[in-house]
Amino acid sequence: MSLGSWMRNHPHFLEKVYRLTERTVIGLDPVFNKLGYDRMNRWLKGPEDLAKQVVFDCRMCGQCVLHSTGMTCPMSCPKNLRNGPCGGVRSNGHCEVKPEMRCVWVEAFERSGHMPVYGHEMLFINPPVNRQLEGSSAWVNMLTGVDKEVPKAWAGTSQRVELILPAEGWSTGQ
Repeated sequence: MSLGSWMRNHPHFLEKVYRLTERTVIGLDPVFNKLGYDRMNRWLKGPEDLAKQVVFDCRMCGQCVLHSTGMTCPMSCPKNLRNGPCGGVRSNGHCEVKPEMRCVWVEAFERSGHMPVYGHEMLFINPPVNRQLEGSSAWVNMLTGVDKEVPKAWAGTSQRVELILPAEGWSTGQ
């Protein structure tokens, strides 16, 4: 088992690391602002990419929602689905495109149950990916608010929509 796999299977620990990192980045925002967000993006995107690639198999979409998806990168889904599984999840919880791979969303749902602070965010719908942010620092995008901007077609709609799950819950078929 790789270090990344082991860490992803301990989302509560990753949630603590995320919260600490988030507080640190927010605390440093005045410094980042003074130095310039473009410069900070250049400085941060390399180390951020490396760390997220090792731990999360991240695709550096620039709109990180790891904390909302059980510390599982939804962009690692072969279909790049950002808001839940497709209709082709196999009864054993594996992907229809890559049958040897467990569905990213099955893993995300299971892992979110071990996250006391952000686990409930699994029930929110995330905005579509802004492909113009790919390869940029999600932390800088968070500070500037560009990661929350939605397409004009979404104007006037809520970005946070709660999903309704069946009362009996969602079974992974295991």
